[in-house]
Amino acid sequence: MKIQFDKVGNTAKPFRCIEGELTLSGTLKKSAHHRVSLVSTLEGEMSLLCDRCGKQYIKQIKNPLALTLSDVMCKDKEDLDIIEFLDGVIDLTYILKSEIDIQKSIYHYCPECDGSEEILEIEF
Repeated sequence: MKIQFDKVGNTAKPFRCIEGELTLSGTLKKSAHHRVSLVSTLEGEMSLLCDRCGKQYIKQIKNPLALTLSDVMCKDKEDLDIIEFLDGVIDLTYILKSEIDIQKSIYHYCPECDGSEEILEIEF
């Protein structure tokens, strides 16, 4: 889902973007001349592999997400939650896929392994 940067106004504009079982929904609102504020929630189910035992399981995801979007290069190093869309088009599908990749890249434990103190050693 793509939205022209110039089409976002001072009134919050709702959006909803779906990828598989996950949904990114929230609002876009102009916060400065070249800045748009994205406030949303990533919700749904995600199939993951346990990093301890290797079993596949389904995890419920509900994560808030707040970003600043810009259509110019930012020299401000203080705000690390800025995504630049230099072509003037906000790509919400790109943001959703990036958040899915972030979720997949962190360690996950299935319900059986979560909180387990048992020493686990598997020989191959």
